[in-house]
Amino acid sequence: MTRLDRTSFPTLAPRADLVLPAHLPEQGASSGIVHLGIGAFHRAHQAVITQRAIEATGDDSWWITGVTQRSASVRDQLAPQDGLYTVLEKSPEGSRAHVIGTVREVLFPAEQQERLDALLADPALRIVTLTVTEKGYRRRGDGRLDLEDPLVAADIAGGSGAAPVSAVGRLARGMQGRIRAGGAPLTVVCCDNLTANGEVLSRLVRDFAAALPAAEAEELTAYLDAHVRFPSTMVDRIVPATTEADRAEGRGILGLEDAGLVVAEPFLQWVIEGDFATDRPAWEQGGAQITQDVAPFELMKLRTLNGAHSTLAYLGALRGHETISAAVGDPQVLQAARDLIAEDVIPTLTAPDGTDLVAYGETVLERFANPALAHRTVQIAMDGSQKLPLRLLGTLRDRRAGGAEPRAAAVGVAAWMAYIASDLPLDDPMATRLADLARGRTDPRVIVENLLGVQEIFGEDLPEDTWLRSTLRDEVARLRAR
Repeated sequence: MTRLDRTSFPTLAPRADLVLPAHLPEQGASSGIVHLGIGAFHRAHQAVITQRAIEATGDDSWWITGVTQRSASVRDQLAPQDGLYTVLEKSPEGSRAHVIGTVREVLFPAEQQERLDALLADPALRIVTLTVTEKGYRRRGDGRLDLEDPLVAADIAGGSGAAPVSAVGRLARGMQGRIRAGGAPLTVVCCDNLTANGEVLSRLVRDFAAALPAAEAEELTAYLDAHVRFPSTMVDRIVPATTEADRAEGRGILGLEDAGLVVAEPFLQWVIEGDFATDRPAWEQGGAQITQDVAPFELMKLRTLNGAHSTLAYLGALRGHETISAAVGDPQVLQAARDLIAEDVIPTLTAPDGTDLVAYGETVLERFANPALAHRTVQIAMDGSQKLPLRLLGTLRDRRAGGAEPRAAAVGVAAWMAYIASDLPLDDPMATRLADLARGRTDPRVIVENLLGVQEIFGEDLPEDTWLRSTLRDEVARLRAR
């Protein structure tokens, strides 16, 4: 079958189940945005909103150059397609294909570092966005940059002419190249699920700068102070892994082969702090919300949506459910998620302007119930050591500080522990250590004591909470008995 690209694109015509971009980047057009970590989420989220903004305003200076971090796979998917790909939007009512033309090119730095260096130094570039996952920032337990991480250490030691490999290293070294080219201002927009993600990333880049030789450190820090902004954001869209069945459905709609197709739900949200060093796309005309305070939106999403998502994933996987929608269809699992939101999450939140927290929680569960999204429980269960502190432990701590006994939040934590002890797939930066502590063990007391002792996850306070320890033992025993 003919492949989607600039040559085949004119053969397409819009219809009810096919939405096409109004125009594509000119050959040789400059990129206003470089995106680090061009996986499925970025292609189904920020790239979509950017396309809508370009089409609403006619300002076509905001094309995206994507950077694939770990392998050349996304570049190899999209380069033969001239950056074109499809977002297959799936709902219970049916599917709709949206062809996205915002991505001008995709780079794999291991083979194209010089091209990336040139782009990061180019004044036409005004924004760098990132989706590299929580673990991609290589933080220590206290939230600072892990200077002993092999990739970070290599980026610091390599000198300004060496090719960096970590996300923070690429960003910091790119800024040094930008300084040498004249020091044009830059806005860096983190789009990962980190609390106060802009502040987090700013601190990590400054940690990197501080570890450099004195003259370099002073120069980079001065540039950061004077010319760089790190607005915080909240992003939300369910983007499950693409299956062969999804690709076949896309072929049926397009009549073309699309190796870069991604799948998403209809819902889409992006809240951005209005703090930019230069001009920006009119993202609000593409569906984003610009605000002066992202924190209430961010906490609402992290604790309600992400907390419930992880709880559903662990409980669902333990009960044999392959997908999140199947887990929501299990009355006991659904009730656990409802209890988490109503009893423990909402009491810790301040509602953002115009938001009904109860209605938001119900909307979240309705989205999870979408059977058209084959969002696998074991996929959501990945990287739990990074996700748990953000998604569940903050809620638990706040409730305990208020004198409550947050059993619903504890159930989610216990489900993670039981998952670690099970023979289900364990994909986590700390997988070896966690497996040594709990995998294959049967005594709930041992499982809980061993895992609570992981200070990078639970800190020093939670292991001292006798109510929590007792509750976790009871819940792990109950889950394992089932």
